[in-house]
Amino acid sequence: MRFVVLFILLSFPVIDVMVTLRFARWTGIPALIWILVSAAVGTLLLRHERGGFRARTLGALRGDQPLMRGLVDSGRKVLAAMLFILPGILSDLLAIALLLLPINLGRQLAAQAAGGGFGDSLDGDYRRID
Repeated sequence: MRFVVLFILLSFPVIDVMVTLRFARWTGIPALIWILVSAAVGTLLLRHERGGFRARTLGALRGDQPLMRGLVDSGRKVLAAMLFILPGILSDLLAIALLLLPINLGRQLAAQAAGGGFGDSLDGDYRRID
């Protein structure tokens, strides 16, 4: 089983480059342009996510945002950026699919934290004593 996983990991970049070369020949656009544009997109996404992760982490530390949502979103974007940086059309399609996934863990966690459970609310009275 270990060798099967190793074979898949080592053969994916080779298959990805072969598919990219065939796709470039089919479309008439040079493969180098495909590779450079996807690497530039991956680098920009990674650079932009660095600042976004910092802001989400600080928001989670202040209590404004749930921590899990920031971690999942940042991890998804960093993985997509790494897939964009890898040369090939298949890795780019995987990165686009990863970015388009509707992962909204934070909404469910925020509702639980705000309501004290699964949508339950707390009622009470407030009185200031001097």
